[in-house]
Parts: sequence; C-alpha cells; structure tokens
Amino acid sequence: MMALLALLEDYANGRIRRERVFRDHDDFLAHDDDWLISRFRFPRAVLLDLCAELGPVLERATRRNHAIPVQIQVLTTLGFLATGCFQRELADRSGISQPSLSAIISVVLNGILNMVSRYIRFPYTVREQAEIKTQFAAMSGFPNVIGAIDCTHVAIRAPSENEFAYVNRKHVHSIIVQIIFDSIMTLTNIVARWPGSTHDSFILTHSSVGNRLNAGAVRDGWLLALRPRATAPWPTRGISTRCKNP
Repeated sequence: MMALLALLEDYANGRIRRERVFRDHDDFLAHDDDWLISRFRFPRAVLLDLCAELGPVLERATRRNHAIPVQIQVLTTLGFLATGCFQRELADRSGISQPSLSAIISVVLNGILNMVSRYIRFPYTVREQAEIKTQFAAMSGFPNVIGAIDCTHVAIRAPSENEFAYVNRKHVHSIIVQIIFDSIMTLTNIVARWPGSTHDSFILTHSSVGNRLNAGAVRDGWLLALRPRATAPWPTRGISTRCKNP
C-alpha cells in the first residue's frame, strides 16, 4: 500500500500527469501474489476477476470523459478497506476529491454486495448436501455434516447511537459476523449486521439459514459449531466431539 500512496503523492505534488498515474496503477497487478495480498488482501487472479465482474457496473456509474479506470476504483477501495486509512488522507494523496473517493467506495461496495448471492450459497439441495457430507466425513470422520459455523468480531469505532449494544464480551465495540463454510473453506453463508453484544445463537435463529432449517429444509444433517450453542430445533454439534484427524 505504501507504493500506491507514494505514487499517488507524486501525482498530488504535480510530478506526474493524471494519465501516467492511471497507466502506472495497472502495473501493480504485475507484482507477485504475496505483495498484492499484503496490500489488497487478494492474489492477482482474484483481483483481475473482480475488476472484470465489476467493470460493467463501475463504467456505467462513471460514464464520462476521463472517468477513473475500473482497476483504480477497485484497488483503491480494497486498499482503503485493508488499511483503514482515512478517506481524506487517501484522497489528498491520490488527487481525487474526498467526495469522489467516498462515491467510488460506495459504488464498488454496492457492486460487490450485488454479486454475493452468486458466490455465497447455502447447500439446500440433497445433492449439494450429500457432496459436503462426504467431504467432511473423509476429512475428519464426522458424519452428516453440512457445514461448520462460527462467529467472529470486527472492531469498529463507538457509534453515536445505541453505543452500549456494540460492546462485546471483551469490552470492545464490534460487529459480530456469523460465517458458515464447507469442508474446503468455501463460504456458504455470512451474516454481518448485528452489534457485538448479540449472542451467537440469536444470529443463527434469526438468519435466513436458520429460518430455512427451522422450516425443515435440512432433515438429516449437522451444523458443526466451534463452540456449543443454545438448544435449536435443528441439530448442531460442538467441536468437542471426537474426530478422526483433530
């Protein structure tokens, strides 16, 4: 990310032209995956796929002369998310106004959110569930597992409203995120909308997956929890159960 900021600072100081900034920014994708992951959290192949997927949306949203290229919009947004840098600071270094940068981030994030349902899907069909059960059984010896579930916390600044609700058990302000994944670590469900004080079992019970499970969408399968949860009308099992390859 420092290389990106240095390049943008050169632009802000008038040492290079806008056109040169755009061309040089493309060169960041020529770096190796370790470099890209350290700055944008994704390898080159994923970044290129993301730019290709978001291209039509971002080009349509910025259809004008000298529009900011798609790669710059995507990488700047990912760099902002990865570092937590202040928007104004990044905007000053890039030569983009803070309102423009804020708009770019909003458009990119909305574009990503609109893609989520194509890639993060819970296995409701019998065929999908059977495949995941087989993979989990082969890997660990657990039978009938259709997913592993856990929650994590993402730290945030104290909000101005309902501040106390966001204080988690470690006395840190956070959003609690529920994640369900299969045997090869592919996300099949994610819920990221509850304040940090919310209990894990409440999130599952009030999620779309929880509602479907409660309606009988899965009649023979386990959600494998890393920590025991409150009693639910569908089966969950704590990780303390003996496995073949602990």
